[in-house]
Amino acid sequence: MLNEFKNFIARGNVVDLAVGIIIGAAFTAIVNSLVSDLINPVIGLITGGVDFSNLFIDLSGTSPASLAAAKEAGAPVFAYGAFITAVINFLIIAWVVFLIVKGVNRLKEAAAKKEEAKPEAPKGPTELDILMEIRDSLKK
Repeated sequence: MLNEFKNFIARGNVVDLAVGIIIGAAFTAIVNSLVSDLINPVIGLITGGVDFSNLFIDLSGTSPASLAAAKEAGAPVFAYGAFITAVINFLIIAWVVFLIVKGVNRLKEAAAKKEEAKPEAPKGPTELDILMEIRDSLKK
């Protein structure tokens, strides 16, 4: 059973998947920072200072001052601002992944075209051709 596990882990797909997940997690942190630190303030400036991450509807009727205060008090809230931020994150991640895939596809196509355009090396005479030539010259 241990050998089966080693074979499973050693397969390229599992290792590639693990690397992809680790890089994806790091990339998610970068995108979250991009959205919360750069994009949301610009959107807030355009919309008159609205900070999406703090938008919520209080379902308890206590009217807390902020989302953090409502969560600290344990009040039920409908935090639609967090959802808007998640949608923005998703769109940015999807766009970046699209650009990466598009770039990789372009590189693959360029490599394939270069391979197709590569002229074949001139073929020299085969061993049989040389032997026939020697035979013919010996006959003369």
